[in-house]
Amino acid sequence: MRIGLVGKPNVGKSTAFSALTEIPVDIANYPFTTIDPNVGVTWLPLPEDCACRSLRQRRESSGRIGPVSDDDPRKGSICSPNSGSCTGFKRLVPVTLIDVAGLVPGAHEGRGRGNQFLSDLSRCDALVQVVDVSGSTDLEGNPVGSGGSDPLEEHVFLLKEIDSWIFGIISNGWDRASRKAQAEGERAIKEHLIGRLSGIGASESNVSTGISTLQRDHTNSEPSSWGHEELFFLASSIRKSIFPISVAANKSDKKTSEASDLAKEVESNGGKMTYTSAEAELALRRASSSGLISYNPGDSTFNLTEKGDKELSVKQREALESISESISSWEGGGLVGLIGEVVFGQLSRIVTYPVQDETHWIDGDGNSLPDAVLAPSGTTARGLAYQVHSDLGDGFVRAIDANSGRIIGADQELNDGDIISIQAKI
Repeated sequence: MRIGLVGKPNVGKSTAFSALTEIPVDIANYPFTTIDPNVGVTWLPLPEDCACRSLRQRRESSGRIGPVSDDDPRKGSICSPNSGSCTGFKRLVPVTLIDVAGLVPGAHEGRGRGNQFLSDLSRCDALVQVVDVSGSTDLEGNPVGSGGSDPLEEHVFLLKEIDSWIFGIISNGWDRASRKAQAEGERAIKEHLIGRLSGIGASESNVSTGISTLQRDHTNSEPSSWGHEELFFLASSIRKSIFPISVAANKSDKKTSEASDLAKEVESNGGKMTYTSAEAELALRRASSSGLISYNPGDSTFNLTEKGDKELSVKQREALESISESISSWEGGGLVGLIGEVVFGQLSRIVTYPVQDETHWIDGDGNSLPDAVLAPSGTTARGLAYQVHSDLGDGFVRAIDANSGRIIGADQELNDGDIISIQAKI
């Protein structure tokens, strides 16, 4: 899964990327600091407790393990993650982030880094737009101090650039497709759109949704007669389906009054907006990485460690406290909370735990619950097998629900938190 961080230049995308991934990147106060996209991993906490809580309860009840001790560094967790970590039954799973080059007006025509920007979008499952709600930069990303672009204007311009890009793709060859539609009807239109848009991740469902929306709003037109207005509307409808967009309202400590208008617009289109300060979150991350504070990303509070108590000056402590107070005044859990909303809300991902031994919930090497797989809602047992490894999908025989011990078929849809043993001929 890939989440793209997008927006105009110089709004704090790279700072947000660094705060989420703890990867140092070029951060500067001028446009196009990011030329090539930065790619990294953020560790996302699952919304529910790891399945190892239930596993521990089973083992405790059978006398195979004692109660959690006060000095247990993992606070009770007993799983063995192949990636990420789990402490106190709070499991972290990887999500790939792409910090895309900044977008400027005219990007769909190749202006700025437009061609690269739009190409990078095709690799993303969802987008998080970082918007400067302080109004300290213009639409080109140039610092202006104050009175810069309106946050809503900044959001809408990005949508129009993506719509224009998709419009250009579907317009190519449209005359031929519309002529075919006169004889073959809507099927010819669907074939054209799928053929043109599959390269940017569009599915038949995305195309059908876009066509249905257009026909509902333009009831008197036939596909063969669609012109510029209808095609642009179609491009916008398909974009909403392919690229769900949420907003990180950055620099919120200096937000303008227009920020509330942006929130209404984003949420009316099914997105989520979270107020944050990428600089503040990055400062807390760096202090945590240095061992000065104990801090869980997404939280608004932290505790000084023994090292921090010894090494931090009064001024540094006051600065960290001020940062914490700012973050706690905004709902949504900051950047990590927003990514969670995107993954589990907009993208409707569920968590499944594939294991080899359904009795002990271990893999072939004896590791407990080694993988927590983020799968689309509606994923079947065979679909999970393919997600784990293509050979498991090709050789799928059956699966076993490790919680109940029941055999489930290839087309059985899985539920969030299911622990599944897959049996296959390999």
